[in-house]
Amino acid sequence: MIRSRRRPDRTRIGRVATAFALVLALGLVACDGAPDAAAHSTLSFEEATVRAIHAAFASGSLTCAQLVEHYLRRIEAYDDEGPALNAILTVNPRAAGTAEDLDRLYAKTGTDGRPLHCIPVIVKDNYDTADLPTTGGSVTFAQSVPPDDAFVVRRLREAGALILAKSNLTELARGGTTVSSLGGQTRNPYDLGRTPGGSSGGTGAAIAAGFGVLGTGSDTGQSIRSPASAQSLVGIRATRGLVSRDGVIPYSFTQDEVGPIVRTVEDAARMLDVIAGYDPADPITAFGVGKVPASYTESLDPDALDGARIGLLLGAMGQDAIHEEVNAVVENAIATMTEAGATVVRVRTPAFADLIPDIAVAGFEFKVAFNGYLASLGSAAPVHSLEEFIERDEFYPGLRAGLEADQRVEDGLNDPEYRSRLLRREELRQAMMTVIADNQLDALLYPHQRRLVAPIGEPQLERNGVLSNSTGFPAITFPGGFSAPTASAPLGVPIGIELLGPAWSEPTLIGLAYAFEKASRIRRPPASTPPLG
Repeated sequence: MIRSRRRPDRTRIGRVATAFALVLALGLVACDGAPDAAAHSTLSFEEATVRAIHAAFASGSLTCAQLVEHYLRRIEAYDDEGPALNAILTVNPRAAGTAEDLDRLYAKTGTDGRPLHCIPVIVKDNYDTADLPTTGGSVTFAQSVPPDDAFVVRRLREAGALILAKSNLTELARGGTTVSSLGGQTRNPYDLGRTPGGSSGGTGAAIAAGFGVLGTGSDTGQSIRSPASAQSLVGIRATRGLVSRDGVIPYSFTQDEVGPIVRTVEDAARMLDVIAGYDPADPITAFGVGKVPASYTESLDPDALDGARIGLLLGAMGQDAIHEEVNAVVENAIATMTEAGATVVRVRTPAFADLIPDIAVAGFEFKVAFNGYLASLGSAAPVHSLEEFIERDEFYPGLRAGLEADQRVEDGLNDPEYRSRLLRREELRQAMMTVIADNQLDALLYPHQRRLVAPIGEPQLERNGVLSNSTGFPAITFPGGFSAPTASAPLGVPIGIELLGPAWSEPTLIGLAYAFEKASRIRRPPASTPPLG
Protein backbone atom coordinates (compact mmCIF):
# COMPACT_ATOMS: atom_id res chain seq x y z
CA MET A 1 0.00 0.00 0.00
CA ILE A 2 1.03 3.62 -0.40
CA ARG A 3 1.60 5.64 2.74
CA SER A 4 0.37 9.15 3.27
CA ARG A 5 2.75 11.77 1.94
CA ARG A 6 5.31 12.98 4.48
CA ARG A 7 6.65 16.50 4.33
CA PRO A 8 9.49 18.16 6.23
CA ASP A 9 8.74 20.54 9.09
CA ARG A 10 9.01 23.97 7.51
CA THR A 11 8.37 25.92 10.72
CA ARG A 12 12.12 26.20 11.15
CA ILE A 13 12.19 28.44 8.08
CA GLY A 14 9.92 30.91 9.82
CA ARG A 15 12.16 30.84 12.88
CA VAL A 16 15.17 31.52 10.70
CA ALA A 17 13.36 34.40 9.02
CA THR A 18 12.75 36.07 12.37
CA ALA A 19 16.46 35.91 13.11
CA PHE A 20 17.24 37.66 9.86
CA ALA A 21 15.03 40.76 9.80
CA LEU A 22 17.06 42.29 7.00
CA VAL A 23 16.29 44.23 3.88
CA LEU A 24 16.20 41.63 1.11
CA ALA A 25 15.40 43.82 -1.85
CA LEU A 26 18.98 43.52 -3.00
CA GLY A 27 18.93 41.58 -6.22
CA LEU A 28 21.32 39.29 -7.88
CA VAL A 29 21.24 37.66 -11.26
CA ALA A 30 23.13 36.83 -14.37
CA CYS A 31 25.62 39.56 -15.14
CA ASP A 32 27.23 39.41 -18.56
CA GLY A 33 29.96 41.93 -18.03
CA ALA A 34 32.63 42.42 -15.37
CA PRO A 35 31.16 42.57 -11.87
CA ASP A 36 30.57 45.99 -10.36
CA ALA A 37 28.52 47.24 -7.45
CA ALA A 38 26.45 49.62 -9.55
CA ALA A 39 24.95 46.74 -11.50
CA HIS A 40 23.49 45.05 -8.44
CA SER A 41 20.47 47.34 -8.21
CA THR A 42 19.14 45.85 -11.46
CA LEU A 43 19.57 42.22 -10.43
CA SER A 44 17.19 39.71 -8.83
CA PHE A 45 17.65 36.64 -6.66
CA GLU A 46 15.34 34.55 -8.86
CA GLU A 47 17.84 34.35 -11.73
CA ALA A 48 21.06 34.76 -9.71
CA THR A 49 24.30 33.32 -11.07
CA VAL A 50 27.57 32.38 -9.40
CA ARG A 51 29.30 35.35 -11.02
CA ALA A 52 26.69 37.87 -9.90
CA ILE A 53 26.53 36.56 -6.34
CA HIS A 54 30.28 36.69 -5.91
CA ALA A 55 30.30 40.20 -7.35
CA ALA A 56 27.76 41.23 -4.70
CA PHE A 57 29.81 39.65 -1.93
CA ALA A 58 32.88 41.54 -3.18
CA SER A 59 31.01 44.86 -3.24
CA GLY A 60 29.66 44.37 0.27
CA SER A 61 26.06 44.63 -0.92
CA LEU A 62 25.18 41.07 0.12
CA THR A 63 26.13 38.52 2.74
CA CYS A 64 25.85 34.76 2.58
CA ALA A 65 23.31 34.88 5.41
CA GLN A 66 21.08 37.27 3.46
CA LEU A 67 21.33 35.16 0.33
CA VAL A 68 20.42 31.93 2.06
CA GLU A 69 17.58 33.52 3.99
CA HIS A 70 16.04 34.82 0.78
CA TYR A 71 16.05 31.37 -0.80
CA LEU A 72 14.56 29.86 2.36
CA ARG A 73 11.78 32.41 2.15
CA ARG A 74 11.13 31.52 -1.48
CA ILE A 75 10.89 27.82 -0.64
CA GLU A 76 8.43 28.61 2.13
CA ALA A 77 6.36 30.89 -0.11
CA TYR A 78 6.18 28.75 -3.24
CA ASP A 79 6.81 25.11 -2.45
CA ASP A 80 4.09 24.38 0.11
CA GLU A 81 2.18 27.61 -0.38
CA GLY A 82 1.23 29.64 -3.48
CA PRO A 83 1.64 27.44 -6.54
CA ALA A 84 2.65 24.56 -4.21
CA LEU A 85 5.32 23.21 -6.52
CA ASN A 86 6.16 20.37 -4.14
CA ALA A 87 9.77 20.30 -5.33
CA ILE A 88 11.56 20.03 -1.96
CA LEU A 89 11.68 17.01 0.34
CA THR A 90 14.08 18.28 3.01
CA VAL A 91 15.34 21.75 3.88
CA ASN A 92 18.77 21.74 5.49
CA PRO A 93 18.11 22.84 9.11
CA ARG A 94 21.72 24.00 9.41
CA ALA A 95 21.69 26.18 6.31
CA ALA A 96 21.41 29.50 8.16
CA GLY A 97 24.17 28.60 10.61
CA THR A 98 26.42 27.41 7.80
CA ALA A 99 25.83 30.70 5.99
CA GLU A 100 26.98 32.64 9.05
CA ASP A 101 30.11 30.46 9.23
CA LEU A 102 30.80 31.16 5.56
CA ASP A 103 30.42 34.90 6.14
CA ARG A 104 33.06 34.73 8.88
CA LEU A 105 35.33 32.74 6.60
CA TYR A 106 34.80 35.21 3.75
CA ALA A 107 35.81 38.11 6.00
CA LYS A 108 39.17 36.40 6.47
CA THR A 109 39.93 34.88 3.06
CA GLY A 110 37.35 35.99 0.50
CA THR A 111 36.56 33.19 -1.95
CA ASP A 112 40.16 32.00 -2.08
CA GLY A 113 40.17 28.33 -3.08
CA ARG A 114 36.38 28.17 -2.98
CA PRO A 115 35.01 28.78 -6.49
CA LEU A 116 31.45 28.12 -5.29
CA HIS A 117 31.68 29.99 -1.98
CA CYS A 118 28.18 30.22 -0.46
CA ILE A 119 26.41 29.12 -3.63
CA PRO A 120 23.14 27.43 -2.55
CA VAL A 121 22.70 24.00 -4.12
CA ILE A 122 19.55 21.91 -4.49
CA VAL A 123 20.58 18.23 -4.34
CA LYS A 124 18.43 15.53 -5.89
CA ASP A 125 17.48 13.20 -3.06
CA ASN A 126 19.20 10.15 -4.47
CA TYR A 127 22.64 11.69 -3.72
CA ASP A 128 24.07 10.59 -0.38
CA THR A 129 24.43 13.32 2.24
CA ALA A 130 25.98 12.34 5.57
CA ASP A 131 24.09 15.07 7.44
CA LEU A 132 20.65 14.72 5.84
CA PRO A 133 18.42 11.77 4.90
CA THR A 134 18.87 10.29 1.44
CA THR A 135 15.47 8.92 0.55
CA GLY A 136 15.22 8.34 -3.18
CA GLY A 137 11.71 9.76 -2.70
CA SER A 138 10.74 6.58 -0.87
CA VAL A 139 8.81 6.30 2.39
CA THR A 140 10.98 3.28 3.17
CA PHE A 141 14.11 5.45 3.18
CA ALA A 142 12.57 8.48 4.90
CA GLN A 143 15.00 8.26 7.85
CA SER A 144 17.99 6.77 6.02
CA VAL A 145 21.14 8.84 6.63
CA PRO A 146 24.13 7.37 4.75
CA PRO A 147 27.60 7.14 6.31
CA ASP A 148 29.21 9.71 4.02
CA ASP A 149 28.62 12.15 1.18
CA ALA A 150 28.39 11.21 -2.48
CA PHE A 151 31.52 12.14 -4.41
CA VAL A 152 29.77 15.05 -6.13
CA VAL A 153 28.34 16.38 -2.85
CA ARG A 154 31.79 16.23 -1.27
CA ARG A 155 33.33 18.10 -4.22
CA LEU A 156 30.65 20.78 -4.01
CA ARG A 157 31.18 21.29 -0.28
CA GLU A 158 34.96 21.45 -0.76
CA ALA A 159 34.39 24.19 -3.34
CA GLY A 160 32.47 26.21 -0.75
CA ALA A 161 28.92 25.43 -1.89
CA LEU A 162 26.10 25.27 0.64
CA ILE A 163 23.68 22.34 0.48
CA LEU A 164 20.39 24.16 0.92
CA ALA A 165 17.80 21.44 0.35
CA LYS A 166 17.14 18.04 -1.17
CA SER A 167 14.58 17.67 -3.92
CA ASN A 168 11.79 15.34 -4.89
CA LEU A 169 12.24 12.89 -7.76
CA THR A 170 10.51 10.05 -9.46
CA GLU A 171 10.88 7.41 -6.75
CA LEU A 172 14.29 5.71 -7.03
CA ALA A 173 14.73 7.73 -10.25
CA ARG A 174 12.62 5.16 -12.10
CA GLY A 175 10.68 7.29 -14.55
CA GLY A 176 10.09 10.70 -16.01
CA THR A 177 7.23 12.39 -14.16
CA THR A 178 8.65 13.23 -10.68
CA VAL A 179 6.18 11.54 -8.36
CA SER A 180 7.10 9.56 -5.26
CA SER A 181 5.60 7.90 -2.20
CA LEU A 182 7.42 10.34 0.10
CA GLY A 183 7.00 13.56 -1.85
CA GLY A 184 3.94 13.15 -4.03
CA GLN A 185 3.77 14.92 -7.42
CA THR A 186 6.01 17.86 -8.27
CA ARG A 187 4.44 20.49 -10.53
CA ASN A 188 5.97 22.45 -13.38
CA PRO A 189 6.16 26.16 -12.41
CA TYR A 190 5.51 27.20 -16.04
CA ASP A 191 2.29 25.19 -16.23
CA LEU A 192 1.05 23.84 -12.92
CA GLY A 193 -1.00 21.18 -14.69
CA ARG A 194 2.10 19.61 -16.26
CA THR A 195 4.92 17.54 -14.88
CA PRO A 196 8.38 19.09 -14.53
CA GLY A 197 9.89 16.23 -16.51
CA GLY A 198 11.93 13.72 -14.60
CA SER A 199 13.24 11.96 -12.82
CA SER A 200 15.15 15.03 -11.56
CA GLY A 201 12.06 17.21 -11.80
CA GLY A 202 12.23 18.39 -8.19
CA THR A 203 15.66 19.86 -8.79
CA GLY A 204 14.47 21.34 -12.07
CA ALA A 205 11.38 22.97 -10.57
CA ALA A 206 13.43 24.34 -7.66
CA ILE A 207 16.08 25.89 -9.91
CA ALA A 208 13.52 27.24 -12.39
CA ALA A 209 11.56 28.82 -9.53
CA GLY A 210 14.62 30.39 -7.92
CA PHE A 211 14.91 28.24 -4.79
CA GLY A 212 18.67 27.98 -5.25
CA VAL A 213 21.43 28.61 -7.78
CA LEU A 214 22.85 25.21 -8.75
CA GLY A 215 21.15 21.83 -8.86
CA THR A 216 22.24 18.23 -9.17
CA GLY A 217 20.49 15.58 -11.22
CA SER A 218 21.00 11.98 -12.25
CA ASP A 219 20.37 10.70 -15.76
CA THR A 220 19.77 7.03 -16.55
CA GLY A 221 17.48 7.68 -19.50
CA GLN A 222 17.21 11.46 -19.82
CA SER A 223 16.59 12.53 -16.26
CA ILE A 224 18.89 15.57 -16.17
CA ARG A 225 17.91 16.79 -19.60
CA SER A 226 14.16 16.18 -19.36
CA PRO A 227 13.66 18.68 -16.49
CA ALA A 228 16.01 21.13 -18.21
CA SER A 229 13.96 20.93 -21.39
CA ALA A 230 10.64 21.22 -19.55
CA GLN A 231 11.66 24.23 -17.42
CA SER A 232 13.87 26.45 -19.57
CA LEU A 233 17.09 25.28 -17.92
CA VAL A 234 20.52 23.99 -18.87
CA GLY A 235 21.39 20.36 -18.15
CA ILE A 236 24.51 18.38 -19.01
CA ARG A 237 24.79 14.62 -19.26
CA ALA A 238 28.56 14.20 -19.41
CA THR A 239 30.63 11.60 -21.22
CA ARG A 240 30.51 8.28 -19.41
CA GLY A 241 33.45 8.39 -17.03
CA LEU A 242 33.78 12.15 -16.60
CA VAL A 243 31.87 12.46 -13.29
CA SER A 244 31.78 9.91 -10.47
CA ARG A 245 28.46 8.31 -9.58
CA ASP A 246 29.67 7.05 -6.22
CA GLY A 247 27.13 7.65 -3.48
CA VAL A 248 24.14 8.04 -5.80
CA ILE A 249 21.35 5.46 -5.43
CA PRO A 250 21.95 3.46 -8.62
CA TYR A 251 19.64 2.26 -11.35
CA SER A 252 22.16 1.03 -13.94
CA PHE A 253 25.93 0.49 -13.99
CA THR A 254 25.92 1.24 -17.69
CA GLN A 255 23.42 4.05 -18.13
CA ASP A 256 23.66 6.14 -14.94
CA GLU A 257 25.32 9.57 -15.11
CA VAL A 258 25.16 12.60 -12.84
CA GLY A 259 25.51 16.31 -13.54
CA PRO A 260 24.28 19.89 -13.31
CA ILE A 261 20.83 21.42 -13.72
CA VAL A 262 21.20 25.21 -13.74
CA ARG A 263 19.84 28.38 -15.33
CA THR A 264 22.82 29.37 -17.51
CA VAL A 265 25.50 27.66 -19.55
CA GLU A 266 28.18 29.53 -17.62
CA ASP A 267 27.00 28.11 -14.31
CA ALA A 268 26.90 24.63 -15.84
CA ALA A 269 30.55 25.06 -16.84
CA ARG A 270 31.50 26.33 -13.38
CA MET A 271 29.79 23.40 -11.72
CA LEU A 272 31.33 20.87 -14.10
CA ASP A 273 34.76 22.26 -13.22
CA VAL A 274 34.14 21.27 -9.61
CA ILE A 275 32.56 17.83 -10.02
CA ALA A 276 34.51 16.31 -12.94
CA GLY A 277 37.47 14.08 -12.13
CA TYR A 278 38.81 10.68 -11.19
CA ASP A 279 37.32 8.78 -8.26
CA PRO A 280 38.67 5.31 -7.40
CA ALA A 281 35.24 4.46 -5.97
CA ASP A 282 33.80 4.66 -9.50
CA PRO A 283 36.34 2.89 -11.73
CA ILE A 284 34.76 4.11 -14.98
CA THR A 285 36.15 7.57 -14.18
CA ALA A 286 39.62 6.23 -14.96
CA PHE A 287 38.71 6.78 -18.62
CA GLY A 288 38.33 10.50 -17.89
CA VAL A 289 41.90 10.97 -16.69
CA GLY A 290 43.58 13.48 -18.97
CA LYS A 291 40.28 14.46 -20.59
CA VAL A 292 39.32 17.30 -18.23
CA PRO A 293 40.38 20.77 -19.43
CA ALA A 294 41.89 23.40 -17.14
CA SER A 295 38.42 24.94 -16.98
CA TYR A 296 35.23 24.44 -18.92
CA THR A 297 34.67 28.18 -18.60
CA GLU A 298 37.43 28.64 -21.19
CA SER A 299 34.87 27.40 -23.74
CA LEU A 300 32.39 30.20 -23.03
CA ASP A 301 32.86 31.87 -26.40
CA PRO A 302 29.95 34.01 -27.67
CA ASP A 303 31.26 33.48 -31.22
CA ALA A 304 31.51 29.68 -30.99
CA LEU A 305 28.72 29.19 -33.56
CA ASP A 306 30.61 31.12 -36.21
CA GLY A 307 32.01 28.47 -38.56
CA ALA A 308 30.47 25.53 -36.67
CA ARG A 309 28.85 22.63 -38.53
CA ILE A 310 25.79 21.20 -36.81
CA GLY A 311 23.65 18.30 -37.99
CA LEU A 312 19.89 18.41 -37.49
CA LEU A 313 19.01 14.76 -36.85
CA LEU A 314 15.80 14.38 -38.84
CA GLY A 315 14.99 10.98 -37.35
CA ALA A 316 14.56 12.67 -33.96
CA MET A 317 11.87 15.07 -35.23
CA GLY A 318 8.13 14.41 -35.06
CA GLN A 319 5.93 14.55 -38.16
CA ASP A 320 2.41 15.02 -36.80
CA ALA A 321 0.28 17.95 -35.66
CA ILE A 322 1.17 17.33 -32.03
CA HIS A 323 4.81 18.02 -32.90
CA GLU A 324 4.29 21.36 -34.64
CA GLU A 325 5.14 23.68 -31.74
CA VAL A 326 8.34 21.81 -30.94
CA ASN A 327 9.34 21.70 -34.60
CA ALA A 328 8.75 25.46 -34.92
CA VAL A 329 11.08 26.10 -31.97
CA VAL A 330 13.74 23.89 -33.57
CA GLU A 331 13.49 25.78 -36.86
CA ASN A 332 13.77 29.11 -35.04
CA ALA A 333 16.85 27.82 -33.23
CA ILE A 334 18.37 26.79 -36.54
CA ALA A 335 17.72 30.28 -37.91
CA THR A 336 19.45 31.83 -34.90
CA MET A 337 22.43 29.53 -35.26
CA THR A 338 22.68 30.24 -38.96
CA GLU A 339 22.60 33.99 -38.33
CA ALA A 340 25.44 33.48 -35.86
CA GLY A 341 27.55 31.86 -38.58
CA ALA A 342 26.82 28.16 -38.19
CA THR A 343 26.09 25.76 -41.02
CA VAL A 344 23.19 23.45 -40.16
CA VAL A 345 23.05 20.25 -42.20
CA ARG A 346 19.91 18.09 -42.21
CA VAL A 347 21.06 14.50 -41.75
CA ARG A 348 19.62 11.03 -41.41
CA THR A 349 21.15 7.81 -40.18
CA PRO A 350 19.53 4.65 -41.58
CA ALA A 351 20.25 2.74 -38.37
CA PHE A 352 18.48 5.23 -36.11
CA ALA A 353 14.94 3.81 -36.16
CA ASP A 354 16.16 0.21 -36.05
CA LEU A 355 18.57 0.60 -33.13
CA ILE A 356 16.56 2.78 -30.73
CA PRO A 357 13.88 0.24 -29.65
CA ASP A 358 14.72 -2.24 -26.86
CA ILE A 359 18.16 -0.79 -26.21
CA ALA A 360 17.89 -0.07 -22.47
CA VAL A 361 19.86 -2.31 -20.12
CA ALA A 362 18.86 -0.83 -16.75
CA GLY A 363 16.33 -3.56 -15.99
CA PHE A 364 19.00 -6.24 -16.22
CA GLU A 365 21.33 -4.34 -13.87
CA PHE A 366 19.03 -2.75 -11.29
CA LYS A 367 18.72 -5.59 -8.76
CA VAL A 368 22.46 -6.08 -8.49
CA ALA A 369 23.12 -2.33 -8.37
CA PHE A 370 20.39 -1.58 -5.82
CA ASN A 371 21.34 -4.46 -3.53
CA GLY A 372 24.93 -3.24 -3.65
CA TYR A 373 23.85 0.23 -2.56
CA LEU A 374 21.85 -1.22 0.34
CA ALA A 375 24.92 -3.16 1.45
CA SER A 376 26.92 0.10 1.49
CA LEU A 377 24.53 1.47 4.14
CA GLY A 378 25.49 -1.33 6.51
CA SER A 379 23.31 -2.16 9.48
CA ALA A 380 21.52 1.20 9.14
CA ALA A 381 19.90 0.16 5.86
CA PRO A 382 16.09 0.20 6.23
CA VAL A 383 15.89 -2.88 3.99
CA HIS A 384 18.62 -5.19 2.75
CA SER A 385 17.43 -6.29 -0.68
CA LEU A 386 15.17 -5.32 -3.55
CA GLU A 387 12.95 -8.25 -2.58
CA GLU A 388 12.53 -6.85 0.94
CA PHE A 389 11.86 -3.36 -0.45
CA ILE A 390 9.02 -4.74 -2.58
CA GLU A 391 7.63 -6.72 0.34
CA ARG A 392 7.44 -3.53 2.45
CA ASP A 393 4.95 -2.25 -0.14
CA GLU A 394 5.50 1.44 0.67
CA PHE A 395 6.43 2.69 -2.80
CA TYR A 396 4.44 4.65 -5.37
CA PRO A 397 2.05 2.11 -6.96
CA GLY A 398 3.10 2.92 -10.51
CA LEU A 399 6.51 1.36 -9.83
CA ARG A 400 5.24 -2.08 -8.94
CA ALA A 401 5.31 -3.75 -12.35
CA GLY A 402 8.84 -2.57 -13.10
CA LEU A 403 10.21 -3.44 -9.67
CA GLU A 404 8.72 -6.92 -9.76
CA ALA A 405 10.05 -7.51 -13.28
CA ASP A 406 13.55 -6.48 -12.17
CA GLN A 407 13.33 -8.72 -9.10
CA ARG A 408 12.52 -11.70 -11.33
CA VAL A 409 15.79 -11.22 -13.26
CA GLU A 410 17.96 -14.12 -12.11
CA ASP A 411 21.31 -13.51 -13.80
CA GLY A 412 20.78 -10.37 -15.78
CA LEU A 413 24.42 -9.64 -16.55
CA ASN A 414 24.71 -13.01 -18.33
CA ASP A 415 21.33 -12.90 -20.03
CA PRO A 416 21.67 -13.27 -23.83
CA GLU A 417 19.22 -10.39 -24.37
CA TYR A 418 21.34 -8.17 -22.12
CA ARG A 419 24.41 -8.92 -24.20
CA SER A 420 22.44 -8.35 -27.39
CA ARG A 421 21.38 -4.91 -26.16
CA LEU A 422 24.95 -3.99 -25.26
CA LEU A 423 25.89 -4.85 -28.83
CA ARG A 424 23.10 -2.69 -30.25
CA ARG A 425 24.30 0.17 -28.07
CA GLU A 426 27.71 -0.14 -29.69
CA GLU A 427 26.07 -0.19 -33.12
CA LEU A 428 24.17 3.02 -32.29
CA ARG A 429 27.41 4.57 -31.04
CA GLN A 430 29.04 3.73 -34.35
CA ALA A 431 26.09 5.06 -36.34
CA MET A 432 26.21 8.41 -34.54
CA MET A 433 29.96 8.73 -35.05
CA THR A 434 29.63 7.82 -38.70
CA VAL A 435 27.04 10.52 -39.40
CA ILE A 436 29.22 13.04 -37.54
CA ALA A 437 32.31 12.03 -39.52
CA ASP A 438 30.60 11.79 -42.92
CA ASN A 439 29.19 15.30 -42.56
CA GLN A 440 32.18 16.83 -40.73
CA LEU A 441 29.95 17.90 -37.86
CA ASP A 442 30.82 19.50 -34.54
CA ALA A 443 27.57 18.27 -32.97
CA LEU A 444 24.15 16.78 -33.64
CA LEU A 445 21.04 18.86 -32.92
CA TYR A 446 17.50 17.71 -32.05
CA PRO A 447 14.66 18.59 -29.66
CA HIS A 448 15.05 16.83 -26.35
CA GLN A 449 11.38 15.89 -26.56
CA ARG A 450 9.34 15.76 -29.75
CA ARG A 451 6.17 17.01 -28.04
CA LEU A 452 5.46 19.24 -25.06
CA VAL A 453 6.16 17.86 -21.58
CA ALA A 454 3.25 15.74 -20.38
CA PRO A 455 0.26 16.84 -18.31
CA ILE A 456 0.25 15.39 -14.80
CA GLY A 457 -1.08 11.85 -14.87
CA GLU A 458 0.13 11.11 -18.40
CA PRO A 459 3.41 9.41 -19.41
CA GLN A 460 6.34 11.26 -20.95
CA LEU A 461 6.42 10.30 -24.63
CA GLU A 462 8.83 10.70 -27.53
CA ARG A 463 11.93 11.80 -25.67
CA ASN A 464 15.27 11.69 -27.49
CA GLY A 465 17.53 11.28 -24.48
CA VAL A 466 18.28 7.70 -25.52
CA LEU A 467 20.89 9.02 -27.97
CA SER A 468 23.19 10.05 -25.13
CA ASN A 469 22.41 7.36 -22.56
CA SER A 470 22.87 4.58 -25.13
CA THR A 471 26.13 5.84 -26.60
CA GLY A 472 27.86 7.31 -23.53
CA PHE A 473 28.35 10.51 -25.54
CA PRO A 474 27.83 13.89 -23.85
CA ALA A 475 24.75 16.01 -24.45
CA ILE A 476 23.72 19.46 -23.31
CA THR A 477 20.09 20.59 -23.19
CA PHE A 478 19.28 24.30 -23.10
CA PRO A 479 16.30 26.63 -23.63
CA GLY A 480 15.12 26.65 -27.23
CA GLY A 481 11.85 28.52 -26.87
CA PHE A 482 8.26 28.26 -25.66
CA SER A 483 4.97 26.99 -26.98
CA ALA A 484 2.12 29.45 -27.47
CA PRO A 485 0.87 30.99 -24.21
CA THR A 486 -2.32 29.57 -22.68
CA ALA A 487 -4.36 30.27 -19.58
CA SER A 488 -2.45 27.61 -17.65
CA ALA A 489 0.93 28.50 -19.16
CA PRO A 490 1.06 32.30 -19.46
CA LEU A 491 4.58 32.27 -20.90
CA GLY A 492 4.05 29.07 -22.84
CA VAL A 493 5.55 25.65 -22.07
CA PRO A 494 9.38 25.55 -22.32
CA ILE A 495 10.91 23.54 -25.16
CA GLY A 496 14.50 22.36 -24.88
CA ILE A 497 17.07 21.93 -27.63
CA GLU A 498 19.79 19.30 -27.27
CA LEU A 499 23.28 19.07 -28.74
CA LEU A 500 25.20 15.77 -28.72
CA GLY A 501 28.85 15.28 -29.59
CA PRO A 502 31.56 12.61 -29.50
CA ALA A 503 33.09 11.45 -26.24
CA TRP A 504 34.87 14.19 -24.28
CA SER A 505 33.44 16.98 -26.46
CA GLU A 506 31.94 18.88 -23.51
CA PRO A 507 34.04 22.01 -24.26
CA THR A 508 32.65 22.17 -27.81
CA LEU A 509 29.05 21.60 -26.68
CA ILE A 510 29.35 24.18 -23.91
CA GLY A 511 30.74 26.72 -26.37
CA LEU A 512 27.96 26.16 -28.91
CA ALA A 513 25.21 26.30 -26.27
CA TYR A 514 26.71 29.44 -24.72
CA ALA A 515 26.86 31.20 -28.08
CA PHE A 516 23.22 30.28 -28.74
CA GLU A 517 22.20 31.44 -25.26
CA LYS A 518 23.83 34.82 -25.83
CA ALA A 519 22.36 35.19 -29.33
CA SER A 520 18.82 34.18 -28.35
CA ARG A 521 18.35 35.14 -24.66
CA ILE A 522 15.32 32.87 -24.39
CA ARG A 523 15.10 31.95 -20.72
CA ARG A 524 12.40 33.67 -18.69
CA PRO A 525 11.52 32.86 -15.07
CA PRO A 526 8.07 31.32 -14.47
CA ALA A 527 5.16 33.63 -13.69
CA SER A 528 3.97 31.41 -10.83
CA THR A 529 6.94 32.28 -8.57
CA PRO A 530 7.49 36.06 -8.81
CA PRO A 531 9.99 38.08 -6.72
CA LEU A 532 9.10 38.32 -3.06
CA GLY A 533 8.18 41.68 -1.63
